[in-house]
Amino acid sequence: MEKVVEKSLVVELPHGLKAPKEMVWIPGGQFQQGAVTHDKMAMQHEKPSHIVGVDGFFIDEHEVTNSQFYKFVEETGYKTIAEREIDWEELKKQVPYGTPKPHDSILKPGSLIFKKSKSELPNLYDFSQWWEWKIGANWRHPKGPGSSILGLQNHPVVHIAYEDALAYCEWAGSRLPTEAEWEYAARGGLDSTIYQWGDEVNNLAGKANTWNGIFPMTNTIADGYESTAPVKTFEANDYGLYDMAGNVWEWTSDWYNTKYYGELMASNTVVLNPEGANESFVPNNPYAQEKVIKGGSFLCNASYCASYRLSSRMGSSIDSSLEHLGFRTVVDVSMLQQKSK
Repeated sequence: MEKVVEKSLVVELPHGLKAPKEMVWIPGGQFQQGAVTHDKMAMQHEKPSHIVGVDGFFIDEHEVTNSQFYKFVEETGYKTIAEREIDWEELKKQVPYGTPKPHDSILKPGSLIFKKSKSELPNLYDFSQWWEWKIGANWRHPKGPGSSILGLQNHPVVHIAYEDALAYCEWAGSRLPTEAEWEYAARGGLDSTIYQWGDEVNNLAGKANTWNGIFPMTNTIADGYESTAPVKTFEANDYGLYDMAGNVWEWTSDWYNTKYYGELMASNTVVLNPEGANESFVPNNPYAQEKVIKGGSFLCNASYCASYRLSSRMGSSIDSSLEHLGFRTVVDVSMLQQKSK
């Protein structure tokens, strides 16, 4: 593949523009997106790697916090999906035809929370073994009724569905990052490494908030946290970004499509500012409408995903929220120039 001509990308911050509060400028450039050849943990949907070019942009230095989201809700009165009453007529459009309506006692607002297992699990492909639908779980009550975000103001907000993240972006005058922007920023300028700090996984507990021990049974809490950690607890990458590995998964704007990387590679061109596939494609669930999430979370463990790796990616249903999923936002040059007019 040919290299991108540098002048075709916005590399340096245009004169006169200043970084928005708590955002970092990421200089434009190109990089190899996807799994590096020496990553033995890489999954098939992280391949093939391919070169893309990305214009410079601003990105939040840390995940959106409970305090920031609270301010948004106070000013707008916004209700997250996990807090809204469930409309069966709308919900049944997203499940196979003929699916019977659940009992009204089940059709109540809530979200998915993590539950430990009592013993080791031989099959770590069945995620339902450690997820529980909890009525009353939402961003205000991350563990369900009786829990709160008191004392967690500086932790990342969770139980955020895709629509909720978009609503926050509209209020903040920002947008969600594309998958390419997110991964490029996470690399911090490093080329061809497995992790944001290099290729060695030594002292993982000192570098990211992940699951230490036997998942999903025993967490040694070697990193100091069993659930979310305050933002900026762990060392930033070389661009000054925090928690690009672990803590909570983060939404991107790209549709999750397992064919997409192969299609980009087959085009034999360097794509500038890729925005992802045109539609979602999940081989084992044709009804799924999923967006790409990146970065891994406090639940990631080497035994089944090691999703604190740079190329790690998953799909998450746009109408669902979970205890380990949040987001951060982006502002590009055109958006900032529009604001300054």
